[in-house]
Amino acid sequence: MKRMLATLLAAAMLVSMSACSSSSSTESSAPGGEPASSEDAAAPEEPPEEDDAAPTADGETIKIGGLAPLTGDVSQYGTAVDNAVKLAVADINAAGGVLGKQVEYICYDEKGDANEAVNAYNKLVNDDGVVALVGDVTSKPTEAVAQRALDDNLPMITASGTAEGITQGRPNVFRACFIDPFQGQLMASYAINKLGAKTAAILFDNGDPYSTGIADAFEAYAKENGLEIVAKEGYQTGTPDFNSQLTTIKEKNPDVLMIPVYYQDVALIAVQAKNLGLTSKMLGADGWDGVLEKIDASNVDALKDVYFCSQYSAESTDENLQSFLATYKETYGLEANMFAVLGYDAMQIMAAAINKAGSTDPDAIIAALGETNYAGLTGTTTFDESNNPVREAIITTVADGAYKFVENYKM
Repeated sequence: MKRMLATLLAAAMLVSMSACSSSSSTESSAPGGEPASSEDAAAPEEPPEEDDAAPTADGETIKIGGLAPLTGDVSQYGTAVDNAVKLAVADINAAGGVLGKQVEYICYDEKGDANEAVNAYNKLVNDDGVVALVGDVTSKPTEAVAQRALDDNLPMITASGTAEGITQGRPNVFRACFIDPFQGQLMASYAINKLGAKTAAILFDNGDPYSTGIADAFEAYAKENGLEIVAKEGYQTGTPDFNSQLTTIKEKNPDVLMIPVYYQDVALIAVQAKNLGLTSKMLGADGWDGVLEKIDASNVDALKDVYFCSQYSAESTDENLQSFLATYKETYGLEANMFAVLGYDAMQIMAAAINKAGSTDPDAIIAALGETNYAGLTGTTTFDESNNPVREAIITTVADGAYKFVENYKM
């Protein structure tokens, strides 16, 4: 899709900010001039522009809240989601907004902390009067906020909170990303059926629910389907040295090594595994996205024979996805990652649900979310009985210093 590059400079004026918060009400152009529906994705066009309007949902705008770690150790994830949501809001507003009104997106920085997230959530609900929430980003803050959203019956969708418990017993809470157990089961299945693995080891962060959830699901599926687990090594969050665990794993010589952790640790583990001479194929989940930006260029060869599941492929020929990736880079000067793609889809799904509900009544929005059939950047998304997305996964590898699409995979 063609773009008017001059408008991209408006990205610098995306938000009106106060302290660690961001708030935007935006206008731009979207393809076809029609609002996103639960059946159709709106492709990104122009970036948002600053607008100081701040009326309530009963006034001039529809307020949708956001929570993300915009500073701190996982800010790469939060910033990507927040950036993409702003682009989605721009497209939604350009296509007519929601219920005939412009969307005002109000996002606060929760610094990757669950307590900060709850405090920011309370501000969104009590002070800003949001009618729905697109957030949070990582699992711990998301789960904390999800309980408050349940208490308030606030419609909520997280782009990337993967812990299984986030949506359990919370009919108002949905997610755009795969859950942890699904990723663990999927990668065990892939190891068995595609890589021909007979033995496997697991290296995981035993203080992170994301990591333990995927590790446990991988182990259970492996045992049930004939993949022998020869070692399962844990470490404490923040550990920089994995040589002890990797030495134990090397002695077992597994066909595959499952490492369900975030990209920062993957970068360290891969280099240390390389230095020890460990030759097992390495497997991962969607937290690996970003590892190429973290690992030193001299050690990219440590990411040889790696396979991880993701939610999209940058090599896809889908026009809307390629349009989004180009706009994101032009607007922010950065490559979009998986979190950005999920953030865009999450906002579009929420906006479509509010339109379908025909009002900002929370029960109507929640019911509409449950009926989602959204063709977006990550594929066509529907939700199962636990409000988790149903769609194919993407298997990605690294070659020549770049992420490479391997195949779509479904168990």
